[in-house]
Amino acid sequence: MGKKQFSKGKRGELEVASILAEYGFPVIRGASQNYGTEPDLRGLPGIHVEVKRQERLNLADAMEQAERDARRFGGLPAVFHRASRTRWKVTMYLDDWMKVYNR
Repeated sequence: MGKKQFSKGKRGELEVASILAEYGFPVIRGASQNYGTEPDLRGLPGIHVEVKRQERLNLADAMEQAERDARRFGGLPAVFHRASRTRWKVTMYLDDWMKVYNR
C-alpha cells in the first residue's frame, strides 16, 4: 500500500471512529500500519468493523476480509465503506444484521 492509500485509509478509519463516537460508542482506532495484527476499529459491541475508503471497492473481497478478521478478533463482520463525496455505508450479511436488529 502506497503512502497516499495508507493516508486515505487512516482518514477513513478516523472518520468512522468520530461518527460512532458521536453516537456514544467509545471506538478507538487500531495501531497505524497494523497489517492485520489488530482490528481497524475497536469498541462497537458485537461488531467487527472493517473500514474501506475506496473509489472502486470490491465488496465481496472486503466482506471476505471482514469475515476472516471477525473469526480472529470476534464480532459480526461489517464493512463500513464510502467513495469520495458519498455517504458512509455499512454492509453486513442479512442473518448477522437480524441478530443485531433483534437485540
